[in-house]
Amino acid sequence: MESIKYKRVILKLSGEALAGEKDFGLDQKTIESIAGKVKELVIMGVQVAIVIGGGNFWRGRSGIGMDRTTADNMGMLATVINALALQDALERIDVPTRVQTAIEMRQIAEPYIRRRAIRHLEKGRVVIFASGIGNPYFSTDTTAALRAAEIEAEIILLAKKVDGVYDSDPVENKNAKKYDYLSYIDVINQGLGVMDSTAASLCMDNKIPIIVFNLCDPDNIIRVVKGETIGTIVKED
Repeated sequence: MESIKYKRVILKLSGEALAGEKDFGLDQKTIESIAGKVKELVIMGVQVAIVIGGGNFWRGRSGIGMDRTTADNMGMLATVINALALQDALERIDVPTRVQTAIEMRQIAEPYIRRRAIRHLEKGRVVIFASGIGNPYFSTDTTAALRAAEIEAEIILLAKKVDGVYDSDPVENKNAKKYDYLSYIDVINQGLGVMDSTAASLCMDNKIPIIVFNLCDPDNIIRVVKGETIGTIVKED
């Protein structure tokens, strides 16, 4: 077994990450690439749980004029589509996977049950958490923080399209400064956009570190778990 720094992790993927270069929907090559790296983690002995967003299909704020609760419910359903797509890609390469949803839909996925999720992880199965926490007004970042606390994950791997956290948008500002390390309070007070304040506060309260890294190179997932210094780490002072 290869040397690993983290035994149990939450991998947070945005819906946009599954769209690849597209602006909408799913890119099969991208999904298969991510699935391949997750399989490598499982072979290395890492217990992997995944939280997926739904922004490649729907974002709550897209429902202009729509009731917020309705819009958020639609977003939660979008995460289920993504979870099933990733489950399919994983199982086609012989990685046993379970999708658990916070909103019951027993015909297509298990309901979220903490002890069952932990048992799946202990047996080497990948667990994908879908439909957020099952309530409107909460993001999938908050889902990642909550599930990480519940299953006692050692770290949240926050996969982005940038290589870390900057003090301003690196696309618009060529002089933007990249942070190697941030405290939870830095993230909250400076509004750096790593994750929403609810999620950051939950991570702070439960001392769950977060590593923000670039998913454009899928090998970064492996590097992070091995303990290589990449991206930006958010943790206690």
